[in-house]
This record gives sequence, C-alpha cells and structure tokens, in this order.
Amino acid sequence: MTVPKLALSQHTEDALAKSKAEVVVVGTVQGAEGVELARGAEVVDAAIGGRLLEALRALGATGKAEEVVKLPTMGALPAAVVLAAGLGKPDAEGEHTPEQVRRASGAAARALAGTARALTTLSALDLQAAAEGTALGAYAFTQYKSEQGEAPVSAVDVLAPAEGTTRAHRATLKAATTIAESVIVARDLINTPPNDLYPASFADRARKLADSAGLEFEVLDEKALKRKGFGGILGVGAGSSRPPRLLKLTHRPAKARAKVALVGKGITFDTGGISIKPAANMDHMTSDMSGAAAVLAAVVLAAKLKYPVEVVAHIPLAENMPSGTAYRPGDVLTMYGGKTVEVLNTDAEGRLVLADAMVRAAEDEPDYLIETSTLTGAQLVALGNRTAGIMGSEEFRDRVAGIAAATGEGGWAMPLPEELRAELDSRLADLANTTGQRWGGMLAAGVFLREFVAAGLPWVHIDIAGPSFNTSAPWGYTGKGGTGVPVRTIAAVLADIADHG
Repeated sequence: MTVPKLALSQHTEDALAKSKAEVVVVGTVQGAEGVELARGAEVVDAAIGGRLLEALRALGATGKAEEVVKLPTMGALPAAVVLAAGLGKPDAEGEHTPEQVRRASGAAARALAGTARALTTLSALDLQAAAEGTALGAYAFTQYKSEQGEAPVSAVDVLAPAEGTTRAHRATLKAATTIAESVIVARDLINTPPNDLYPASFADRARKLADSAGLEFEVLDEKALKRKGFGGILGVGAGSSRPPRLLKLTHRPAKARAKVALVGKGITFDTGGISIKPAANMDHMTSDMSGAAAVLAAVVLAAKLKYPVEVVAHIPLAENMPSGTAYRPGDVLTMYGGKTVEVLNTDAEGRLVLADAMVRAAEDEPDYLIETSTLTGAQLVALGNRTAGIMGSEEFRDRVAGIAAATGEGGWAMPLPEELRAELDSRLADLANTTGQRWGGMLAAGVFLREFVAAGLPWVHIDIAGPSFNTSAPWGYTGKGGTGVPVRTIAAVLADIADHG
C-alpha cells in the first residue's frame, strides 16, 4: 500500500520556516480576469515578497482545474519549489467545492513523484478533501514492475485551516487518511492480475483484512455452496479450475443504530464464458471484481472508524471461464432461495452470483441493502466512464445518489421501469437472465436483481462498470486502473445512516 505519511502543520506565521518540505503546494483560481491565488497561498506569497501571482502569470498559469505549474523559490523559502495546483472556477460566492480541492490535491500529488517531503496549503480550504486527494493522487501500483520509476511523495505536511481546533483537525486528518487507505485497499485488489487474484486468494486476503480490523469472517467453499443450494454462484464458477467462494464479513459494534447489508460482485476474471467476449480489451475484465473490492474495503473501514452501524458484507466470488464443465446458454439454474433462472447469455453472469448473495443477505434481516457491481456495458453507454447508475427503492436510491454526488464519486438515479419485467419472462423458468435485446440493458439488469430483494427492504444497486476502472489518462486523484469507486460513497451512506437512521 503506497500512502504518503500525512502530518498536521499548524497555521502559524512561521509554518513555512519550520517546514522541512522540498516543495510547497498552493492553490490557484481561474478568476474572471485571469489567475488568482486561493486561500492559504497568502503565507507563501508573503514569504517571497508578494510576487507569487506575478511570477505565475509570467509562466502562463491560468488556474484552470488540475493545472500544475512549478516555479523555483530562489532561496526565498526553505523549500526549493512552489507547485501551483489549479482549482478551476469558483462558485458565485467565490468558494470551491470539496471535490475541486480533492482533484487539485490529487493532481499536485501526482506531480510530486520523486519528492521526499512536501507541504500543502490546499488543506486550508478543506482539510479532509485535501488529505484524501493527496493520498489518493500519490497512489501507484508498481508491484509487478522491475523498474518502478520515481517513488510517490513520501510525506506531506498539511496546513491546518485557520478555523477550528487542533483536536478537531487531527480527527479530520485521521478519518481522511483511513478513508483513503480503504480506497487504496480496493485499488490494490482491482489492479492485482487474475493469475494471482482468484476466488480462493481473494478470500485469503479478505481474511487477513478482517483479522486486522476485528471483523467476524466466514467463507463457504464449493462444497458448502452446493450443500446450501447457491446455484447462481456455482453455475457461473463451473467452468473454472478455480472454484467459487462466498464470503461473509461482519462489523458488529456494541450498540448498533441500524443494520446494513453490503453485497459486491466478485468475478475475478470474466471471459464471458461460453458466450465469450471479443478479444479486444478483455484484459479490462480483471476489474470485474471491483464491487467485491469496494464492499470489502467499506466493511473494513466501518470497523476502523467504529461506525455505530452493524455492517454485514456478502461477497460472491467466481471466475467465469469457458470449458467442458462451464454452464451453457439454455441451462436453468436453481438459485439460493429456490427461484429458477434460464441462462440466455453466460456473459450476464454477475446478476446470477449477486442474486444468490442478495437473498442470503436478506436472511440477516437488515434495515438496508447496498449492492454494487460492474454489471453492464450499458451503464457506460448511458452514463459514460465516470458516472455510476444508481437504481433501487426510490427513497433510498435518491438518498444514496445525493450522497454519491456529495462525496465527489458521483452517480445518477435511474428508474426500474415495470414494463422491462415482462422482457425477462422465460419459457422454462421463473425468469431469464437477459431480455434478449440491447435497449435499456442497465435498467433490465436492475429489474432482474429486484426479483431477489426481500419485500419491503430498502435497497440500492450501484452499477460501476465505467467508474470502477480508468482506462484513459490519469486525472485528479485518479490514476490508470482501479479507482476504488464507490468505497467513499458507501462509507458516507453508512455514516449518514448512523446519524439519521
């Protein structure tokens, strides 16, 4: 896990003089009349004689979002370099959102590679956002590279906001660091190649994380799955030499204000099975366990931050492979709980393992159910690479969508049209696993999952097919590969439930 050490630096006149940082990070703003300095940069500006803005303008700085401009201090500061990170345009009141601070901090952290120590003043705007953005922006997954290049920044001093107490600032920094570390747990899992991450090895990693966080842990192997009737998980995993698993991890506080079930799709590699995928970009299917990674990271986070909510995570794990033992189009699977499903497409496998896990999760009688998965390519068609589709019971769906937007991870509330249920009718079974047409594929998958939700249970399905894995250039605090979405959203929902029920 590559996380820079974050330390609180008090907001005093001699903070810069005391710092051992090699680089000082300031924020810039895209103002109506050109680049401006963000709050917090004034201490740096004063230290170099009030000429920081003049120097930045001479270098062509604009303050646009995620712009990075470096300039030497020429001995005016103990640090050799000032790094200016763009926040973009402010709102009508001249303020910036936490996500703007998070992204600027992430862009700065990426540019700090090779630096031993830095100090950031972006934390004067929003301490939590700056800390999260710095830790996540510095992330690098280099485990499989013989030449690892410049190391991420090792330590960052975060300038405390002028307002608030030192005690409150330290608590905020601790929470932000723990949240970022949990996102990185998910990223590391997603980025691990499938020859090293498969159902059994995922279970081994989960057990170690559970032990370190004091979680209850249970794993069902293929024999137990067969004995208990988990037909969906067994069907999907039948074609692989690496048998499936179902994990259960429980955070059980002494006084819980509610119980929340988490379910995450854990297809450790998806070839599509007999309905095999095209070869192009099939390597991206190493990320088809992103939902499982997010749920695992979220339940560990709940334990570390001592949320007063009982959290029970169910993680179905399988590898979807074509072979002589693989399940086929035309097969009928008997799911956990007794419903039958006709398989029309073996590449619609995620909903099958999720259905088993969701029925099992409801047996624990939770107050809420949150499920997340890289479920449909249709999510990318509808909402693109960065916006998750959020479906489920309307009130809870809208609550989660609002929280997702507030965290900066984003998400959009989507409907579950009743007419799509008829498209899932099967001539052989209770329902089919696909509609047989391309239209509304993301919504149809949500309608399928709804069939396996207990009556009256508030639930939400978060389709992260695009947002969970960045295949393009790095941006903000997001590098290439696994993103860790929606760990922060789930954590914020759990915190909201702890506060409001």
